[in-house]
Amino acid sequence: MKTNIIAKCSSCGEPHGISYYSGINVAEEPELKNMVKDGSLFLWECPHCGKTNLISGQTIYHDPEERLMIWLLPPGFVAEDKVRVIEESLTAASETLEGYTFRRVDDAGSLIEKVNLFDAGLEDTVIEIVKYVTKMELAQKGGGAGIMDAPMKFFRIEGSDHELAFTYPSEGQMQGLQVGFNVYEDCAGILRRNPSIKPAGGFPKIDQEWVTRFFG
Repeated sequence: MKTNIIAKCSSCGEPHGISYYSGINVAEEPELKNMVKDGSLFLWECPHCGKTNLISGQTIYHDPEERLMIWLLPPGFVAEDKVRVIEESLTAASETLEGYTFRRVDDAGSLIEKVNLFDAGLEDTVIEIVKYVTKMELAQKGGGAGIMDAPMKFFRIEGSDHELAFTYPSEGQMQGLQVGFNVYEDCAGILRRNPSIKPAGGFPKIDQEWVTRFFG
């Protein structure tokens, strides 16, 4: 489902009418999944200066095969009281979708990450614990100032040993990092032993802020 909006170019400031997907159902339009994963679905090019811009709008991503629904809602896009009303209506509508995972994210990069990790058969709750543990190890090894707050993103599973590939910014550059799958298994064990950590209903945000409530 497409929505028409007026967007200003981040370079020249010219306003333009653009359309973007406010609803994405990859069962009905399978080609959209790769466009989500490579980020192209969230970009538009200014016809005035040629600058590539990021679309700022809310989107519902729905993958019936994966039983996954993700609500992309940029901060400040909707007043907080209206957010609760929308979430309640979405939750009520989703109660008929048995076995689904529901998530809410702030930005396109986080949506891309969620799609990548669920496609890989991983749990985002476990991945966030993996990130936290990995950052702690990097910090202890002098991994750079602010490493605990760095936005680390899961990228893919690599090799026969199924290492988890992550990216994160450090000193102005993007860094790559591989983490052994045994770390994922250990963190999954932590989650199993502490069921209270698991998210409640609705469209919870499973991110760095979520994990630091339990481990920070």
